Amino acid sequence: MPVRADDLPRTAGPADPSPPPGLVVVGHFDEDAAYGVNRPHGSDSWLLTWTTGGSGRVRQGAGEVRAGAGDLVVLAPGVPHSYAVEPGARHWRFWWAHCQARPSWTPWLRPYGAGGAPDGLYAVGPVPAALHDRMEGAWRRRHADARWTGADPPAGDLGIVVAQGAAARELALCGLEEAVLLAAASARPPTAPPGLDDRVRRAQARMAADPGAPHTVRSLAAEVSLSPSRFAHLFTEQVGRSPMRALLETRLDHAARLLEGTDLSVERVASASGFASAFHFSRVFRARHGTPPGAYRDGMRAAIPVRKGTWKRGTKWDTDTATTPQGFRG
Repeated sequence: MPVRADDLPRTAGPADPSPPPGLVVVGHFDEDAAYGVNRPHGSDSWLLTWTTGGSGRVRQGAGEVRAGAGDLVVLAPGVPHSYAVEPGARHWRFWWAHCQARPSWTPWLRPYGAGGAPDGLYAVGPVPAALHDRMEGAWRRRHADARWTGADPPAGDLGIVVAQGAAARELALCGLEEAVLLAAASARPPTAPPGLDDRVRRAQARMAADPGAPHTVRSLAAEVSLSPSRFAHLFTEQVGRSPMRALLETRLDHAARLLEGTDLSVERVASASGFASAFHFSRVFRARHGTPPGAYRDGMRAAIPVRKGTWKRGTKWDTDTATTPQGFRG
């Protein structure tokens, strides 16, 4: 059901919560110069913003970007961030969504990573003006999809919405994927960060696009026309870890998304992510996340609330009783 935020504080601070993992939350704000959000510990979920008017200023880690009309800005979880109406601007009108990003989004976003995206900040834009109406329509459909319960909800209400049920969450995620792809495919990629060899970027993109493939140093080197030894040295020098270490991390990230978003067995997740055995997968997954794959999935599912809640100023998310964020501000 739609939820309004008319009684919330104009400015969020360090104690204001973000949605827990597993939820899909969609909303639309038109804020004046007093609006701002600061999360010193980052968010537990990905945050996407699509600006339709005015301008904002977004900071994540050491990166900072301006969000103007036609810009899609995406923030990865777990990194300190803040965002506000840009100094000197009268307002910032934007759509936003919190969710768990699908693995397919990573290669689409990578060319737009601010400063190479070490802090998970992606600025996709400007999207051509001819596509703004289509993007706006896509966001409005996502907002409606999040309210879907078997019949189309009434149009026109732009309150904050938390997707109720698996079908609504999947419909909303599909729509967000459409928006990410439409923006990434039509915007002009920024100039590549200096110093990073194009062959290294191509190898990284190949890993991200198909983490379950039987990649080796030899096969990746062949794809970028380098000898295995030269490729391994160049990759390690520029990325700070070996190609196989980077591949392992990519596969673990992919596996985590599959555990979060599907009901595949641990064995199927291991196979789809490129691991030779479920035992090896479970061992390295636990070393990375501190919990075995099955418990990780249970933890993500436990964060998805099951009953309706209301907004109340000054309180946090109650994952036992609420399906809507309490005290959350964007």
